[in-house]
Amino acid sequence: MRFARSTLTTEKTSGLSSNFNSTYIKMIRIGSPPFRNDVAMMMNRRKHPFYEYGEADFFLALRDGRVVGRIAAHLNPHFNDYQKKKAMSFCLFDAIYDPGVAAALFNAAMDWGRERGMTEMIGPKGLSLFDGYGVLVEGFNLRQSMNMSAYNYPYYQTLLEEIGLSKVTDFISVGFEPPTVVVPEKVARALEIVKKHGEIKIFTFKNRKEILARAREIGSLYEKAFSKNWEYFPLTKRDLDFLIENVINFVDPTMVKFIVNGGDELIGFILGFPDISAAMQRHNGSLMNPLLIFDILREMKKTDRIIINGVGILSEYRIKGGDALLFDGIHQILKANPRFRIGEGSQMSETAKEVQREMQGLGLKKSKVHRVYQKGL
Repeated sequence: MRFARSTLTTEKTSGLSSNFNSTYIKMIRIGSPPFRNDVAMMMNRRKHPFYEYGEADFFLALRDGRVVGRIAAHLNPHFNDYQKKKAMSFCLFDAIYDPGVAAALFNAAMDWGRERGMTEMIGPKGLSLFDGYGVLVEGFNLRQSMNMSAYNYPYYQTLLEEIGLSKVTDFISVGFEPPTVVVPEKVARALEIVKKHGEIKIFTFKNRKEILARAREIGSLYEKAFSKNWEYFPLTKRDLDFLIENVINFVDPTMVKFIVNGGDELIGFILGFPDISAAMQRHNGSLMNPLLIFDILREMKKTDRIIINGVGILSEYRIKGGDALLFDGIHQILKANPRFRIGEGSQMSETAKEVQREMQGLGLKKSKVHRVYQKGL
């Protein structure tokens, strides 16, 4: 159905609207909305580190005073400088199934980018490196695995492509059954050589206190390991602190492994997380009640699902046996946590060919695809 301009408008909002909750889609069966606290933080210009160097605006599509869609437009000069682009990004896209609504939202966002001299739009792409990327285009029959990993209606792909957006890259997730994962014979032979030379090895922290003592080093390693990815941009001190606060603070020592060189410098990592998606569904994006937080903590202990959401190593150590140690590290995590019966390696960029080979070598198969789009302005 087509709508006259007078009945469909977009409005810019600088904060949470009274209609904000109505823009959340109640996901079907196996999806859940993002935590409201996380979205509120993205819109908080005083607290989120992005606003030290970047800018963003937020738009609502209204029909007869009712919210029917939303979008965030943002510009990261650090990303543009590093990647040599003049790009704006979008995120938080949400809309009813109506091409007119989608067009109105994207026109508002693209006009915003043009006013700032940008020549292309990329997204969905959040404000931080760990916000997650893309629109889900494959794997709708599978449960959403992490809060950063979007679960949306299938028609989102149709809406974006009908208004002229095209693929930039895909982020691929892989599924597996932990009890069946074994280290391939070829990798086992490589491991024997690596361990014999002793130049690099797997390192395990004893407790969270030890992890936090080296949190800044871990954050720096995380940044360096992904410096060649298309989405990378250099992090500021506050960006690193934000990474530590939102990711490293919550790791379980039994579910993470690091690789160190002869000087005990951290050079690689494998980050595993218990899947809390069932609790996320139960609470529909809310963390306001302390009982809900308790339920999420309980879910972390009882779930039989594990998410591997971070595998990386400094490139110069791959040819020294680093890939084999990554295999072994994943295998050790799974052996140390036998309660997990279902696993997922979440959101690997299709441009990260080495990581994909590592996952395929363990028998992991593609389960979901999140697609990032672009359009010239």
